[in-house]
Amino acid sequence: MQALDIPMAMTFLIIAATVVLYATERYSIELIALGSVVAFMVLFAVFPASGPDGPITAGSLLSGFSNPAVVTVICLLIIGQGLFQTDALEKPAQALVKWSRGRSQMATIPVLLVVAALSAFLNNTPVVVMFLPILSAVAATMGTSPSRVLMPLSFMTILGGMTTVIGSSTNLLVANYAAQTSDLRLTFFSFTPIALILATAGSIYVLFIMPRLLKARRTMAEEIQNSSGKQFIAQINIGYGHPLVGVESISGMFPALKDMTVRLVQRGEQPLLPPFENVILSPGDTVIVAATRNALANALSRRQPLLEADPSGQTSAADAAPSSAQPGTMTLAEVVVAPASRMTGRTLVQTGFHADTGCVVMGIQRRSRMPRMAMNDIRLEAGDVLLIAGTSAQVSSLRGNRDVLLLDWSTAEVPRRRYAPRALAIFLAVVAVAAVGIAPIAVTAVAGTFAMIASGCLNIRQALRAIDSRILMLVGSSLAGAAALEATGGAAYIANGLVEILRGSSPTVILSSLFMIVMILTNFLSNNAAAVLFTPIAIKMANQLGQSPEAFVVCLIFAANASFATPIGYQTNLIVMGPGHYRFSDFLRAGTPLSLILWLTFSLVAPWYYGL
Repeated sequence: MQALDIPMAMTFLIIAATVVLYATERYSIELIALGSVVAFMVLFAVFPASGPDGPITAGSLLSGFSNPAVVTVICLLIIGQGLFQTDALEKPAQALVKWSRGRSQMATIPVLLVVAALSAFLNNTPVVVMFLPILSAVAATMGTSPSRVLMPLSFMTILGGMTTVIGSSTNLLVANYAAQTSDLRLTFFSFTPIALILATAGSIYVLFIMPRLLKARRTMAEEIQNSSGKQFIAQINIGYGHPLVGVESISGMFPALKDMTVRLVQRGEQPLLPPFENVILSPGDTVIVAATRNALANALSRRQPLLEADPSGQTSAADAAPSSAQPGTMTLAEVVVAPASRMTGRTLVQTGFHADTGCVVMGIQRRSRMPRMAMNDIRLEAGDVLLIAGTSAQVSSLRGNRDVLLLDWSTAEVPRRRYAPRALAIFLAVVAVAAVGIAPIAVTAVAGTFAMIASGCLNIRQALRAIDSRILMLVGSSLAGAAALEATGGAAYIANGLVEILRGSSPTVILSSLFMIVMILTNFLSNNAAAVLFTPIAIKMANQLGQSPEAFVVCLIFAANASFATPIGYQTNLIVMGPGHYRFSDFLRAGTPLSLILWLTFSLVAPWYYGL
């Protein structure tokens, strides 16, 4: 057995320190990952070493940042951003929520069970890509944080993927290696019965217990925007061809405006006040509503908009031609009327706000009271919040405006819903081509990213915004650590040490210990690396004990798939990390119990199942 030398010991120390720092979250993930790469570069500059592909250099340590897995994950995040920007999955999500009658578990549990079933026959990555935006949309529709459902999505694909030989690349890798080095031939459903027992135990935890352990993670902007249900006064000018023409009030309300509170209908000189009885909206009416920002954004982004970003407020939906904010490129933001502003005491028309800035005021929010009058008749006061629409450049130019104060966190682009069909078509094409195997997932992901941008579903700035630097740094640094372990002999040292420590133990103890060791390593190496490293060791253990190698090889398959405790353990964990706003500690807290459940279940069931 190889002796523990300085490079190997330093490699163990760097990896251990990196994991501890990740878990404490005292420093950013990017800084910790970069620090670990620098430490490995210094280590091998002082103590040169060679791996299977030659000497370990700075280039080989940095090669993980250009790994196809990293590019694939980033491209999939951009494709998901395209679906988000166009609200392509809003209607399926609403239908699912309606079917579940508003109960979140009824909406998510059937989807997650379907995910697990598909993962048994398809590659896990396209399955997660397919369902991530669906579950995100369901969570948004129900007002639930995506963090409650996206980590369960990743874990259910892993549980489903370990039930058949083709369920994951790890299963195939181990099965093929075992067939080459022994008489063991694993068929499609060879280990499905025992895998179903483990998957069932794990699924009960994932579906019913784990969501309670996950914190509602939101970005800062989401937390600020969603912290209150503040409402704006807005007006809808109904012209010929407007979607609301002919809409009749029912029980004093207008069903077509269910997300808004209608405060006044101005018909010529006659104001109509609630409750509205037998009122039919007609061209020329002005509807004054109180609504949240989200409701106004939805009304603005519909294919037949209820609101128009037109300064005169007289353009109908049929002949609208907004001059300042073209459909699909519009940005919404909030500004506060500054103290001593020239706008104070004036109406919007008198301020000339649109002529000066190019932005259009979509709504007014006043904290002290909610005026019941047309928006254009309200005289502004210091502290009023204005919801404005314009191009990104026009909104940004307000930072230097002395009359209003731009709330930077409030800036967000209106969804490009008219591009929803093409975004959905691109997404389905990417998943279908990758699932059928016509092209590798890396190829389809890059092609899908290009299609999303070229077709107008995303612009370059939106695509770049979807890239999560944490994922790039996590994968790159973890691959550098794996290369260091292999070059210094650290991985082989651990494997051989396990054989020596367990020498003379019963098959049951050895099998359980093998599962535990591989389960720990697979969360810090790739699952494929752990599988390749331990497959010959597992077969050697079985031969030394005079047992069939099947139990040991299957143990290795399950343990290598138990990559739940870290985001770097499996590619699907990385995919959901950004959209779910997860931290490293979230995986430790929610994933570690699942790994232990699988270990305990296997340790109890395997001796009975294989007759050890």
